[in-house]
Amino acid sequence: MATVSASEDAALSLGRRSYALTVLFLINFMNFYDRQVVGAVGEKIKQEWLLSDGQLAGLTTAFILVYAVVGIPLGRIADRGSRRLMLTGGITVWSAFTALSGAAGSFATHFLARMGVGVGEASLAPTANSLIGDLFPPHQRARALSIFMLGLPFGTAASYLISGLIVQATGGWRPALYAAAAPGFVIAIFAYFIAVPPRSVQAHTSEPTATSTVASIATILRIRPMWWIIASGALLNLVLYALSVFSTSFYIRYHGLSIDYATRYNAIVTMVGGGLGMLIGGWLGDRFGRRGASARLLVAMGGVLLAIPFFWGALEAARGDAIVSAACLGGAVLLTYCYYSSVYAAIHDLVPSTLRGTAMSVYFLVFYLFTALGLVVFGGLSDAMAARALATGVTAAESRAIGLHDAMYAIPASCVLLVLVLFGASRSARAGER
Repeated sequence: MATVSASEDAALSLGRRSYALTVLFLINFMNFYDRQVVGAVGEKIKQEWLLSDGQLAGLTTAFILVYAVVGIPLGRIADRGSRRLMLTGGITVWSAFTALSGAAGSFATHFLARMGVGVGEASLAPTANSLIGDLFPPHQRARALSIFMLGLPFGTAASYLISGLIVQATGGWRPALYAAAAPGFVIAIFAYFIAVPPRSVQAHTSEPTATSTVASIATILRIRPMWWIIASGALLNLVLYALSVFSTSFYIRYHGLSIDYATRYNAIVTMVGGGLGMLIGGWLGDRFGRRGASARLLVAMGGVLLAIPFFWGALEAARGDAIVSAACLGGAVLLTYCYYSSVYAAIHDLVPSTLRGTAMSVYFLVFYLFTALGLVVFGGLSDAMAARALATGVTAAESRAIGLHDAMYAIPASCVLLVLVLFGASRSARAGER
């Protein structure tokens, strides 16, 4: 259980590295499983408490806001404190609050419990990125990050699939949350036995080592490409969170699927498309990463650019043709998910190794605040579009289907802006590499 010494780290076995990466993947799997379960059963929650789309989006907004605010101090702890205890404590906390959110007797208490989930989950990204940066050399880092980040599509897909089946079998949404909470307590035990390497010292920057949170953030923000990268994260996660929160509702309302089929479609799209995209992004990120962070950022830009017509095709599919819509979304997700492993590896290239946890926290702070606001706007846009459709004389159910469908055109539109931001990030990184 003890942290390995520098000499031991030099010979740190493949088995110990593999164990650490496997446990990190499992924690990330449950991170996204627990995070997505509300999206998977959102229609049932909405029906029980008579919520609007804006209120439904507000559940995710609550999680995001807390995640963003507590991320900075947790990022500093990841850079300076016990990373093993951060992982063990984090997954325990969010699993407990997931169970409490299932026991909630009102929208208000459920809302507060989701905020508690955000506190626990905010510990993972900075801690895991700090560990992976010390466990793996730069030429293997994007692939290692891609394996860790497979927890995103696999955890999200499993949440859609299993939560949908639980709702179908029980008729309620609460058992799905209890099922989401249980595995985390077991994985927390595995996390406690990770071999933690010593923190590496990376002399690729002239900046002195920061000793305070403010000084650390200032050091990170003096790295010009990070401004572009943070902006790209805000746009990307607005797109993907809007998709994850409302795609089940989209299949149900617009294409007429039952909740179990809607969640199955989402599971397949996310697992196959997201999984392949993550691995391809990791492979391309390491291959082109030999040319520097700017090349890694171009990999992400190319993926998003190619994803735009697929997002558009998913919305242009004929009403009721869920297979065509899902196939297009699968292609879009595959291409978009190349972002994660390539851009996260670029952050490692650009930021001093002693500030990786804080850098990821700053990155998450900005994009989650933006996403929180964006989701409220998106939910409000869906409600406004539904009201406009209702004024034409269609039924209330039909208006909600049309409203959500029309609001989702904001997704490919946001991707256009994301391409431009990633191009700017690559240009900025390239200027620093000359």
